[in-house]
Amino acid sequence: MRCPFCGNVDTQVKDSRPAEDHAAIRRRRFCPGCGGRFTTYERVQLRDLVVIKTSGKREEFDRGKLERSIRISMQKRPIEPERIDQMISGIVRRLESMGDTDVPSKKIGEIVMESLARIDTVAYVRFASVYKNFQAADDFESFVHELRPPASEQ
Repeated sequence: MRCPFCGNVDTQVKDSRPAEDHAAIRRRRFCPGCGGRFTTYERVQLRDLVVIKTSGKREEFDRGKLERSIRISMQKRPIEPERIDQMISGIVRRLESMGDTDVPSKKIGEIVMESLARIDTVAYVRFASVYKNFQAADDFESFVHELRPPASEQ
């Protein structure tokens, strides 16, 4: 593994342990060239996924991009980081097991929203506001209104 600090290809593994509920291996590494320490993760990848954007553009699936958007929606929410990692791994496994390497971005957004709705409604609304491209407060109001059961059911 190449050192991200000096580019040395001769780095050493100092510690390995399971991560993300045993779905990945976390490795602490050391570079004898510059003394830098860094972490890598090793995960099983069933297939290379390609995201089909709404514009028709094709883009390689980026787990990091998915993770960043989910973590932004969950900022300052009382959710354990391990739970978020498990959710992300579950979403990726679900995408990889769909059978097709081409995945529409809309499908990814739906799966993320479904997962967020089960964990935290505030994160769900935050993600939806970007995913559904809310433009005004009325958009939030109508979306949240759809989440609430009618008064007769409360």
